[in-house]
Amino acid sequence: MPSIFTHAAIPLALWCASERRRVSTRLLGAGVAAAMLPDADVLAFALHIPYADSFGHRGASHSLLFATLLAALAIAFAKALRASRLQAFAFVFICALSHPLLDALTSGGLGVALWWPWSDQRLFAPWRPIRVSPFANNFFSARGLQTVLSELRWVWLPLLVAVIGWKMVQSPQGWRRRADD
Repeated sequence: MPSIFTHAAIPLALWCASERRRVSTRLLGAGVAAAMLPDADVLAFALHIPYADSFGHRGASHSLLFATLLAALAIAFAKALRASRLQAFAFVFICALSHPLLDALTSGGLGVALWWPWSDQRLFAPWRPIRVSPFANNFFSARGLQTVLSELRWVWLPLLVAVIGWKMVQSPQGWRRRADD
């Protein structure tokens, strides 16, 4: 898995790329929570649930169904999130789904149960450039530093470039600068 901090990168990038005040800070908070929540399944280790079990790490909480359920819950809180029902659903769904998709890009683990409950198969992306993060007690180690550097290279930097590029395309000043060149 990428570190818990990197799971927040997708909601933050979407928020930064959006028009001013289009995504409320409350909706951003819900998106960050939805992007991080699937890793609460590490509690399964304390409950002696095997990693490869449907309810083990990267199991059911890393599925399309889980992302959809979180997004449906966001509909119920749309008013409190200062969002339309559609906006709350879409933003939380994308943020929640970003978690297993990022995990599928990592170099370790058993893969993600993206299609659970329809399939127990664990999936990886064909290309896996992100170093898998060590668990909390080993995060502040040489391996943890390698993970952070990997995440900066493969997640944060591309998202930063994408947000800046998007803002330049959307900004009238960005268009004027290009026309003046």
